[in-house]
Amino acid sequence: MFHLKEGDAAPDFAAPNEKGEIVRLSDFKGKKLVLYFYPKDDTPGCTAEACSLRDGYSQFVSKGYAILGVSPDSAKKHVKFIEKYNLPFSLLADEDHAVAEAYGVWGPKKFMGRTYDGIHRTTFVIDENGRIERIITKVDTENHAAQLLEA
Repeated sequence: MFHLKEGDAAPDFAAPNEKGEIVRLSDFKGKKLVLYFYPKDDTPGCTAEACSLRDGYSQFVSKGYAILGVSPDSAKKHVKFIEKYNLPFSLLADEDHAVAEAYGVWGPKKFMGRTYDGIHRTTFVIDENGRIERIITKVDTENHAAQLLEA
């Protein structure tokens, strides 16, 4: 894992969304983007985070932000997650974790004494010019929208 810093150029990416469409960072040129990385669809923390962003979605849109979630789940799993929780934003299927690796959020994790590779829950706020404006590594899953909108 390497670490990006605020002010760095956001790494470009190309990954399929839940509809199988390839989404690139360049698609958001001229817009602000909340790019959030989360471990797995339909788990308690990830669901709380997605629902918090869903509930604050209109505020993000009114401030000129698009939202994009990224996890190693398949597009098919993303469709079910989006439908189940009525999520108004796209989720990228990063099954080979290329996007997570480009952003430095894929690496060793520990859970119940076991070490494995996975996504470290992190959110990047990217400005209209493709620069990283903010990085949040201590995500408050229940109140993530407020955590982002307060700044």
